[in-house]
Amino acid sequence: MTTPDISFEFFPPQSLEASFRLWDTVQTLAPLAPRFVSVTYGAGGTTRDLTREAVATLHNSSGLNVAAHLTCVNATKAETLAIADQFAEAGVREIVALRGDPPKGAAGFEPHPEGYANSVELIAALAERNQFSIRVGAYPDRHPEATNARADVDWLKRKLDAGADEALTQFFFEADTFLRFRDDCAKAGIDTSRITPGILPIENWKGARNFAKRCGTTIPAWIDDAFDKAIRDGREDLLATALCTELCSDLMDNGVDKLHFYTLNRPELTRDVCFALGITPDVSLENVA
Repeated sequence: MTTPDISFEFFPPQSLEASFRLWDTVQTLAPLAPRFVSVTYGAGGTTRDLTREAVATLHNSSGLNVAAHLTCVNATKAETLAIADQFAEAGVREIVALRGDPPKGAAGFEPHPEGYANSVELIAALAERNQFSIRVGAYPDRHPEATNARADVDWLKRKLDAGADEALTQFFFEADTFLRFRDDCAKAGIDTSRITPGILPIENWKGARNFAKRCGTTIPAWIDDAFDKAIRDGREDLLATALCTELCSDLMDNGVDKLHFYTLNRPELTRDVCFALGITPDVSLENVA
């Protein structure tokens, strides 16, 4: 079994302490030679400026291939494309194009009157400019706003047809969830080699569980039970490492050759899982950032 290509997601720092944590995360994971790293937006575009600054700094200092998240929340088309132009001017050639989550307290997503109505419109506009490789989101578990079980596959096909190059999935807890989704995508005529599973190493079960509930991610009862016992016995980290490694191994056994890790700017568990999968540091990258 060959080792997979890997990538990592970070979020932009909002304090001095968080800045140090981000750079520590980069230095810990960069030697694993990811094919790219991405930097997120906050809900409602709340970290737009921080994302832009973090992307530019990482691009200039780390030697890594940096992808910037871009959403169409609370922005006109012109404002959104101006941000894309700023990324391009900074030398960034990778964008993760998302509709974006509504601001906190909002009942749901409401397009800006002069903005993009959805991610497909944003992707098409970016593709027309021919400046970026474009990645998009995909949902193996049913998205909370999906009208039916087929809708997530249909939306992904529309995104890829609009010009996206690759899809990164929402995290999930069991390999079968992704494999069923991949089968459904294949039946819809989607090139499944363009779908990369998103992996969440569970640093904190309570936080991960709450996040999963908000995202519509199915939480298997056996994982709930396992973490309850592990937390009681002080073995939460051991369980998290074992479960994440097993999930990745199951995916690789079924032909998956790329993995995208949601690090939450806490690199140790992601690093340990990568080591367990046989991904070893590239000595030439040990002193980046």
